Amino acid sequence: MRTALVIGTGLIGTSAALALTQRGVTVHLTDHDPGQARTAAALGAGTDEAPEGPVDLAVVAAPPAHVAALLADAMTRGVARGYVDVASVKGGPRRELEARGLDLSCYIGTHPMSGREKSGPLAATGDLFEGRPWVLTPTRDTDTEVLNLALELVSHCRAVPVVMDADAHDRAVALVSHMPHLVSSMVAARLEHAEEAAVRLCGQGIRDVTRIAASDPGMWIDILSANPGPVADLLTDVSADLDETVRALRALQSSDEDKRGEGSAGIADVLRRGNAGQVRVPGKHGSAPRIYEVVAVLIDDQPGQLARIFADAGQAGVNIEDVRIEHATGQQAGLVQLMVEPKAVPVLTAALRERGWALRQ
Repeated sequence: MRTALVIGTGLIGTSAALALTQRGVTVHLTDHDPGQARTAAALGAGTDEAPEGPVDLAVVAAPPAHVAALLADAMTRGVARGYVDVASVKGGPRRELEARGLDLSCYIGTHPMSGREKSGPLAATGDLFEGRPWVLTPTRDTDTEVLNLALELVSHCRAVPVVMDADAHDRAVALVSHMPHLVSSMVAARLEHAEEAAVRLCGQGIRDVTRIAASDPGMWIDILSANPGPVADLLTDVSADLDETVRALRALQSSDEDKRGEGSAGIADVLRRGNAGQVRVPGKHGSAPRIYEVVAVLIDDQPGQLARIFADAGQAGVNIEDVRIEHATGQQAGLVQLMVEPKAVPVLTAALRERGWALRQ
């Protein structure tokens, strides 16, 4: 691939354009908002000048509701040898293209499983997709050359290609992305009118659960409008679990010992099933999840503290597998939780104490 046209210069389109440009591909940028395309170009994602002829690959990076129309227009004008989209829903756009009577041998639907809570070209980075799954949904009609161009796009973005059926993809993202986002938003909504004294008690748990609720509502309305059925089905199941959990909690309030026992069993069941589901979430590099131990370090909120901790861990020969930061309420301090292999805990603990760090047991 030597040339590409990115249609839509939001977070995903600009990030893909940055990755392609960094790998020597000449990228042309266009957007319904010319100012946004100029911003992406100024960031080094390519040029907002139109290509002189057909490019190798056109990448449509627009909300699902607009994908089919943009693809149809690009195909009719013959702007590229191959066409992909990067929308988060795949079945609907393909069926709409089929209904328009277009030749889909030059098209393949794709979806990079990566993003941020922020949107727009200014939030884009060239490494947004690195190490992340990138779903490809070819059909028997997909031309081999187009599939290879899509794979080259994924490779340039340093993502991991995953081949799926379009409708299976839509059911999967409903489970792992769309439904969780709505649940996160519903939990966060409980905080909107909560007393300030209660909100000030927020810890890492509530931050983890509500983080994705910060995303742009307009973007998510577009996404959910394109995949409402599978999401509604999943929320129906979640609703049934909530009803059972509420009944179990009410039973725990009872003065009847048998009812309390039933309530306790109900809560235990939902927590057990939660444990069973959580361990299926892929771990580091997509491998089976591993159990790490935590070394908790107290730090001041000052520049360079994290760099010092990582440097000291590196000098001790310990690899930090993951890290979390919990900020202290009302204080310029925090707790850094370093996740490491169990065998590394004594080594890291001794090294950090020797270098003057305060550890929490």
